Amino acid sequence: MTITQEYINQELAYGAHNYHPLPIVLAKGEGVFVYDVEGKKYFDFLSAYSAVNQGHCHPKIIEALVDQAKSLTLTSRAFHNDKLGPFEEYLTGMFGYDKALLMNSGAEAVETAMKLSRKWGYEVKKVPKDQAVILFANKNFHGRTLSIISISQDPLSTKGFGPKMPGLDVIEYNDINALEAYLKNNKNVVSFIVEPIQGEAGVIVPDNNYLEKVRALCTAYNVLYVADEIQTGLARTGKLLASCTESMEGVESCKWEKGDKPDMVILGKALSGGVYPVSAVLADDEVMLTIKPGEHGSTYGGNPLACAVSKAALQVIVDEKLATSANEKGAYFREKLQEVKQKHPLLKTIRGKGLLNAIEIDTDETSNLAWEICVSFMKNGLLAKPTQGNKIRFAPPLIISKEQIDKCITIIEKSLSLFTSNTL
Repeated sequence: MTITQEYINQELAYGAHNYHPLPIVLAKGEGVFVYDVEGKKYFDFLSAYSAVNQGHCHPKIIEALVDQAKSLTLTSRAFHNDKLGPFEEYLTGMFGYDKALLMNSGAEAVETAMKLSRKWGYEVKKVPKDQAVILFANKNFHGRTLSIISISQDPLSTKGFGPKMPGLDVIEYNDINALEAYLKNNKNVVSFIVEPIQGEAGVIVPDNNYLEKVRALCTAYNVLYVADEIQTGLARTGKLLASCTESMEGVESCKWEKGDKPDMVILGKALSGGVYPVSAVLADDEVMLTIKPGEHGSTYGGNPLACAVSKAALQVIVDEKLATSANEKGAYFREKLQEVKQKHPLLKTIRGKGLLNAIEIDTDETSNLAWEICVSFMKNGLLAKPTQGNKIRFAPPLIISKEQIDKCITIIEKSLSLFTSNTL
């Protein structure tokens, strides 16, 4: 038995069976690469679902982690600490909001946005008691807590976990007419929570003006527009935030035009560069200050270690111009994928923005083919994972070079060749 299989068997024996990972056991990460327990090197084309935008174990982020860990790691929010305020000022200044509320996981941050939405709805919009409605887009992914899966269309997330939470509803994604019709006919909607690009659905990119129209409709109907940027944010899609409008100059900042910015932005994943669990909700005072002491919080939320790590992680994005890198490398990667597509009929669709991309395999969603292709990628030195059955997401660290992309294209083409020849 290999050492890889020993580790896998140990997980199966002693851990919950709530994931279906590729049959690989990783032991080390550096830059765009990860290494398994047997020493083999792989290109990481998942980046922990876009948590490792800055690259694995970025030295500046690790330095911040180690330095802070030597002095103070946790106080709880029963006391102030000397890292929280400075980081909140840095974070809000970077994105142009009055306040930040720090949590730990992405799902916690979405729950926070939902609570803020309801509280604002009752306190400010004056929605009748217990009548608030939070609206989502279909084929969404915001996490797997009980409230969040109440608006999921994924049977794996929902079967056996009912009943659903009331006060939540779903409309078609990228359909501005559906949004307007819903808001027109329901005066109790307090927020519309939406991914600027739907990652788990297979990197579904909306029309160019969709988010601008969402903003305008939410303003017109006094509804909070909430952008879930957990996966799309922090330079992944070629802009600092995917919800920054197309008309803005530059990609390394998010200087909102008047009336453009979401009422809330949800951040996570790359907020710590994959080094520590950190998430945040950004909002202005009218929304954020509706929640009072004792009404929401977390023992670990806003701890000094998280603040030090996250500030370093954000500074790396700025200093290394990772949004620009993602924009340029993403366009190059899709161009190369188009060349592969011409040779391989199995590759049906290519889509994405920046370095958040996906290919759709020409088979139905119940097929196991995308999984088998990802296993072939793995054997050839590249790690990716299927989503929604027949889509494969490609999201390498943003520090990847064009030369490295060329090597990865060779791996992708080599792997697809095997399946193309077998299906002709």
